[in-house]
Amino acid sequence: MKFTAYILDVLTDSVYPARITIEEGIFKEIVPIHVTEETKIDVEGLMLPGFIDSHIHIESTMMTPAQFAKIAVRHGTTSVVCDPHEIANVRGIRGIEFMIENASTVPFNFYFAAPSCVPATAFETSGAVLDSDDIEYLLQKDEIVALAEMMNFPGVIGQDPEVLRKLELARKYKKPIDGHAPLVSGKDLDKYIEQGIVTDHECSSFQEAMEKKQKGMKIMVRDGSSAKDMEALFDFSERIEHYKNQDSFGIIPNEVLSRRLHSPIFDFIVSDDKHPNDLIRGHLNESVKKAADLGIDIIKAIEMVTINPAAHFGLDAGSIVTGARADFIIIDNLNDLNILKTYISGECVFDGEDVLFDIGEVEVENSITADEKFAEDFDVYFEGDECRVNVIECTDGDLLTKKATASLITKDGIVQPDIFQDILKIAVVERYGSNTVANGFIKGFGLKKGAIASSIAHDSHNIVVVGYSSEMMAEAVNTVIKNKGGIAVVSEDFKDSLSLPIAGLMSNEDAYDVAKKLDVLHRMASALGCKLDSPFMTMAFMSLLVIPSIKLSDKGLFDGDSFEFMDVIIG
Repeated sequence: MKFTAYILDVLTDSVYPARITIEEGIFKEIVPIHVTEETKIDVEGLMLPGFIDSHIHIESTMMTPAQFAKIAVRHGTTSVVCDPHEIANVRGIRGIEFMIENASTVPFNFYFAAPSCVPATAFETSGAVLDSDDIEYLLQKDEIVALAEMMNFPGVIGQDPEVLRKLELARKYKKPIDGHAPLVSGKDLDKYIEQGIVTDHECSSFQEAMEKKQKGMKIMVRDGSSAKDMEALFDFSERIEHYKNQDSFGIIPNEVLSRRLHSPIFDFIVSDDKHPNDLIRGHLNESVKKAADLGIDIIKAIEMVTINPAAHFGLDAGSIVTGARADFIIIDNLNDLNILKTYISGECVFDGEDVLFDIGEVEVENSITADEKFAEDFDVYFEGDECRVNVIECTDGDLLTKKATASLITKDGIVQPDIFQDILKIAVVERYGSNTVANGFIKGFGLKKGAIASSIAHDSHNIVVVGYSSEMMAEAVNTVIKNKGGIAVVSEDFKDSLSLPIAGLMSNEDAYDVAKKLDVLHRMASALGCKLDSPFMTMAFMSLLVIPSIKLSDKGLFDGDSFEFMDVIIG
């Protein structure tokens, strides 16, 4: 395969015409050419390296890896480094190997990280446990390129032997270690980094990211469906103030300062968790354009999804150079960044209209072992007319929660939610056989009636439900159980659900079918009064104990700051 094209060279930040030769899926020769009136440029558009998402959980797209690939290539993504800890919490090694096998059925570059925290903590019930022996088994696989995010930062800081053993194994097999350290700073951060943890994607402010960057970490700027950190991390006013404080003697010339402001400083742009209704509209292509809109140099933004992740993980991609795998895309221009064609290993997989490969269906087995639930399972009891309760306060677009309190009345000994204060009920139902239910209260969803439930509940993926009525909460949970997993919205007036029978996390359907159903459920949740842009993803993170400050597991209400359980009813 030989052709001429204008290419974007991410190694020199330049665009030039070249004659390209591809043999056996590899760039065999790239020769810069001089364009004259007689020169024929074969490719209409600009040739870029294929995009690489260096941190994503495929399960959060609610699709199998093969289905994900089919939509990702439309947006110019050719490689992902994915952490399968969602399915690992449900199915363990067996689930990870399912992901690897399914990924191998399509022409797309899937790389995997070995889940380091299954379960994420000892304060919840998961479907599997991965110990250090399991991690060593995984790290020896060719498909595994890293140790996945070390969420148990208290275990690292506190020198937990099993946690340190996993980190030691990653170093032994020379695999980079991804981090997860929200709001960790100072000496605790020093202890965390000392263990060889080199990335972090949990920075929610510029100052947090700068401290980690200055201490040697590589920063992943997250632009997901629920957590959107790009605006905060690319905030120019914060950066200007930072440089002013740095340059107290006025040493840095203005032109140098200007260049630094338009350089991203941080290293990667990642999705982390991406819902299908967002994914059908775009992937990294949209994130790169968003970075440019925020003032980042467009070529530097492209480097964050090409050469930077390739260099970090040792991938044979990420740039258009002799000897690299021929993964590339054709775009119309750097302003609009419309994907005209996508190539993987020199073969066209998206021609601008159609994806040029097919996928098969996955056989399904039930992963939910839970009995039918009843309204009384979701009641909180108190003897008295009124009580004060601890409340999870969530914010749209943020995984961090705040500790709040509220005074609630009781009726027949049952503590009542209060729609005027926006205090709703939340529960986590254990799905692996013990049938326990933990109840609490939450603020920020805005529901005025009904309930929403899901078997996507990070990271152990028990069933989480938020609602105003215990009866509706029971019905929503029972719908999820009947569907072998998924999402349900119920009220006195209407109800509907999305079935996710593959580990209770994924569908056999393609992105457009899943997104269509998810859009219906979003509209239904909105009709019930929900104020959140992404209510199901936000709800899924209300059980993730390793993100401060207050969450709920199947074992109870959890203080993410002190890392211990707390009472629902105060006193």
